[in-house]
Amino acid sequence: MSEKHHIIPVWFFVGLLLLTYGALILVSGIAEWKDPPPTVLAKLHAPVWWGSLMVMLGAGYVAAFRPRRNA
Repeated sequence: MSEKHHIIPVWFFVGLLLLTYGALILVSGIAEWKDPPPTVLAKLHAPVWWGSLMVMLGAGYVAAFRPRRNA
């Protein structure tokens, strides 16, 4: 009856969301690299920059707050 309950931090799930959304945005930005949309600042390739930033932040959160086994 002495079970230990492990709580997973909410920041781990925030990191998973950032990682997932960042990967989707990055892939869409890479896909539109050759044929950018007709907007004023399309040459800056914002989805590539934001997607890569979100992937890095998400990976950092997942690495920092991943659940550990304390046996």
